[in-house]
Amino acid sequence: MQDFEYRAPKTLNEAIQLMAEKGAKARALAGGTDLLVQLRVKRYIVDRVVDVKHVPEFNELSYSDAKGLVLGAAVPCCRVYENNQISAKYPALYDSAFLIGGIQIQSRGSIGGNLANAAPSADAIPALIALGATANIAGPKGKRSVPAEQFCAGPGKTVLQDGELLVSISIPPPQQHTGSTYIRFIPRNEMDIAVAGVGVSVVLNGSSIKSARIALASVGPTPIYAAEASGWLAGKAPTDDNILQASEAAKKAAKPITDMRGTIEQRIHLVGVLTKRSLQSAITRAKEAK
Repeated sequence: MQDFEYRAPKTLNEAIQLMAEKGAKARALAGGTDLLVQLRVKRYIVDRVVDVKHVPEFNELSYSDAKGLVLGAAVPCCRVYENNQISAKYPALYDSAFLIGGIQIQSRGSIGGNLANAAPSADAIPALIALGATANIAGPKGKRSVPAEQFCAGPGKTVLQDGELLVSISIPPPQQHTGSTYIRFIPRNEMDIAVAGVGVSVVLNGSSIKSARIALASVGPTPIYAAEASGWLAGKAPTDDNILQASEAAKKAAKPITDMRGTIEQRIHLVGVLTKRSLQSAITRAKEAK
C-alpha cells in the first residue's frame, strides 16, 4: 500500500481544514471498509487520510417526531439495525444495514460510507432515496444539503467538492401508515454484491396509495430514483394489477449493463420481480404501522 499521512481530528472545523489543505489528494475515512481496499489497489493515490470517527457530528444518531432521523456518516451499520426506533420507523434502512457485508463489516462500515462510496450496487442508497433522505455536507465554503438521489454522480463519484465532507444523513419523520422495504438479488447468501436491488417507501391513505418512492440499485451508473413509476402509484388502490403496472414502469427506468454478475435482460427482469415484492412488503408494513 502507498504511504500516506493519517490524521484523526476531534472537531468538524479541523476535519474540513485537513481535507481542504490536500484537496483531491485527501480522502475521508469513516469505517474504512471500502477505502482501505481502494488504497491497496491504488484506485486512489492520496497524500492524507482523514479519520472522522472522533468528530461528534459524524457519530450522531438521534430521532425526534418533529425532525426525524439524523444519522452521522460514521455510525456503523450495527448501531443502525440494533436501534429499535429505526427498525420501527424506517424498516427499509434496517433491511439494508443488515444486508451490508458480514458482522465484521457491519461493525465498522457505515451507511454514510456506503453513500459516499457511490457504488451503483450500494445496498443503502436505494433505501435512503426511497425514504426521502438528504445528505448534509460541510466544506470550506460552508454547509449544504443534497437529496440522496442527486448525491451520486457516477460509479464511485459524488457531488462532493475538494475539501467537502459528508457529515450526516437526515431522513424526515414517517407519515402515518408508512411502510418501506429494501430487497436485493444476489447469487449466494451474504458477503456478495447485488445483481439488482429495489428500495420502496409507501404511504397509504385509507384504501389507496397516497404516495410512493421507488429506487433501484445495480441497474445503472448510479442508484436510480424511478420517478415515473413512483408518481404513477399516487392515488391508486394497492391492488395486484396496479403493483404489476408500477413494476413494469420501474423496469423502464433501469439502464443496466451486462457484466460478470448478470446480463441486461436478467437485471431488467429482476427489477420487475423485486419492485413487485418490495411494494407488496411495504404495503403490508404500512397497513401494520401505527
